[in-house]
Amino acid sequence: MAKYKIAVMPGDGTGPEVIAEAVKVLKVASDKYGFELDMTEYDLGGRRYLKTGETLSDETLDELRGYDAILLGAIGHVDIAPGILEKGVLLKARFGLDQYINLRPVRLYPGVESPLVGKGPDEIDYVVIRENTGGIYTGVGGTTMKGTANEVAVQTTVYSRFQVERCLRYAFEYARKNGKKARGKGEHNTLALIGKTNVLTEVYGLWDRAFNEIGDADYPDVKREYYHVDAACIYMVQCPEIFDVLVTGNIFGDIITDLGAITQGGLGIAAGGNINPEGVSMFEPIGGTAPSFTGLNQINPLAAICSGAMMLESLGETEAANKIEDSVRWATANKLKSMAANEMGYGTKEVGDMIAQKVSE
Repeated sequence: MAKYKIAVMPGDGTGPEVIAEAVKVLKVASDKYGFELDMTEYDLGGRRYLKTGETLSDETLDELRGYDAILLGAIGHVDIAPGILEKGVLLKARFGLDQYINLRPVRLYPGVESPLVGKGPDEIDYVVIRENTGGIYTGVGGTTMKGTANEVAVQTTVYSRFQVERCLRYAFEYARKNGKKARGKGEHNTLALIGKTNVLTEVYGLWDRAFNEIGDADYPDVKREYYHVDAACIYMVQCPEIFDVLVTGNIFGDIITDLGAITQGGLGIAAGGNINPEGVSMFEPIGGTAPSFTGLNQINPLAAICSGAMMLESLGETEAANKIEDSVRWATANKLKSMAANEMGYGTKEVGDMIAQKVSE
C-alpha cells in the first residue's frame, strides 16, 4: 500500500473549517482506493504570530522538505499588518521549497452560475500556469527617505533565463499532456504566452524569445499563441473558449487567475497548486481567510476539496483524484444552490459530508 506524508496547515479564519472538510474527503478516498495518508498538522499563520511573533521558521521549513505534499487552508489576520504573513509564511514556503509553478485550473462546473452570460462549462475550461518564485515578488528594490515628501520606492522585476525556461518547459509539457486535444476537446494542444512585449520589452522579450526557441526545438506538436496581458483580460471575459493553457510571469499570473476565478463561479470553487515538480508541492483554495464567515459553518469548502484532489493527482493517485472531481461536479449540478458562502443551501460540514459520501459510492 502506498503511503504519503502530508503536512496540513489549516491557518487562519475559515481555513481550518474548509481544510477539515478536505481532509474528511481525502480520508474516504484513501480508504476506497487503497493508499494511506499520514497527516501532520502545523500551526502556522496569524494566531501563532500573535502569540509567539514567529512566522515560518527555518527549522519548520526544513521539516516540510520531508513531506510528500502540503495542504494549506488560508493565511492572514486582520490584526497583523499586510506583508508580514504573506512574506513570512506563504512566500517563504514557495521560495524555500522552490515551488516555481503556480497551477490554476479555470473550469466552470455544471450548475455553477458564471457572470459571463452565455458561457458554460464548454467555454470556461482552461489552465493558467504562473511562474511563482521570480519577478517582482522577489523583493529586489527598496525605499529611501521613507515618510518624507521626497520618498522613493523601487521594486524591480528580475528574471533569469533559467527561471523563465524551466517554467516554460513545464507549461509545454502540461499542454502536451493535458491540453484540449489530449482531452478530446479540440484540434490542438495550445500554449499561449501572456506578456507585455510592446512595453516591458526586456523582461517579456526574454520570455518571448525563450518561448519560441523552446517551442521550435522541442515542442513542434504544441500550437503557440501570444497575447498582451490587457488583451488577455478582455478575452477572458469576452471569449474564454479561445484559451487552452496559458503561461505567464508572477505578477500578471497573480492578477489574471483572480479574474479567472470569478468567471468560474467565484473563490469558493477556485483551487490551486504551488508546484515543485522535483520536490514538495503545496495545494490551497485561493479564497483567503474570509474572517466574516469564520466559525459559522457557512463557507464553501469545495475549493479546498478540489485542492485535495489536485494534491492526489500530483502524487499519482489519479483515480481517486478524478472521483473527487466527479463528485464535486455532481454536487454543483444537482445539490448546491450557489457557490457563495451562506447561499449554498447547505452548511460547510454538510457539503463535506455530501462529497465524502459520493466519493465512497
